[in-house]
Amino acid sequence: MDIRILLAEDMHMVRGALVALLGLQEDLSVVCEVARGDEIVQAALEHRPDVAVIDVDLPGLDGLSAAARLRERMPECRILILTNLGRPGTLRRALMAQVSGYLLKDAPPGELASAIRRVAAGQRVIDPQLALDTWNSEETPLTEREAEVLQLAAEGRDPAEIAKVLRLSLGTVRNYLTTIVSKLNARNRVDAIRTAREAGWLI
Repeated sequence: MDIRILLAEDMHMVRGALVALLGLQEDLSVVCEVARGDEIVQAALEHRPDVAVIDVDLPGLDGLSAAARLRERMPECRILILTNLGRPGTLRRALMAQVSGYLLKDAPPGELASAIRRVAAGQRVIDPQLALDTWNSEETPLTEREAEVLQLAAEGRDPAEIAKVLRLSLGTVRNYLTTIVSKLNARNRVDAIRTAREAGWLI
């Protein structure tokens, strides 16, 4: 039986190469492609994939936030995150979002197909070196929601935009930002973003 795949990748050449690669596998079928994180849930509900392969760095909504929303709306869909970033903090966020797999983009081509099969079978697939690095790294002091708020701030969104994206009140977003700055012992929001990025807690 074919494993149905949703592919979320914003770079056309990379997406095309991945579609071609997966097309060579008899048991894998890419049923839809999207280029933005905020298109993932709707596409998944329409095409009902078995596995969503999601780039971590997407416009509209980052891949990990989109993965968390997809898990809420369609928990039966397994999620495999692809990334160029070997940051332990990013893997921690992925695990908090309860994704099934986390693979670096420079992994050998055959490893992606194998990871998709394993994820579809209910296994968890994580790059072993990154898992070891994460085990040895400092854990983020931020909650999942605080990380989402700071990620959107890092993308240049103001508090009003963050409130709209996350469906929160403006006051709640401002409270989150104040808490984040305090937790990270930062001087201001910009300093908090820098600190979180250096620690690998942001994309």
